[in-house]
Amino acid sequence: MIALDANILVYAHREDSPWHAAALDRLVELAEGRAPWAIPWPCIHEFLAIVTHPRIYAPPTPLENAIDQVEAWLESPSLVLLSELEDYWRRLRPMLHSGQITGPQVHDCRVAALCRLHGVTELWTADRDFGRFADLQARNPLIH
Repeated sequence: MIALDANILVYAHREDSPWHAAALDRLVELAEGRAPWAIPWPCIHEFLAIVTHPRIYAPPTPLENAIDQVEAWLESPSLVLLSELEDYWRRLRPMLHSGQITGPQVHDCRVAALCRLHGVTELWTADRDFGRFADLQARNPLIH
């Protein structure tokens, strides 16, 4: 199963992103396909925080439009939402140690742990920091 990081969601949503067309194409392929695909809940939260932030985008996406976008993704029948389960801490803790994770890297580790917990085989992201998690294949689908 493929999961999407927040940056791919942002690029697919924001038409002013130079990666908009490529990200939207990849997201639509997943959303309209039959194979299960995933979004970790923390990535939805991060998407909302980024696109509505007036210091990141001028103008920012109005909150209602950002919410509508999330609801559109949630309509995909093949979407799996990744959240913490009972075994989450047992997955997160060793990843924190092995990746020597501190500070803001904890967010990425949380996303990686959720992916592994739910059997994600590949995380689509433009963030190279996910390379520090050896047991999760991270790939940028926007470059060939």
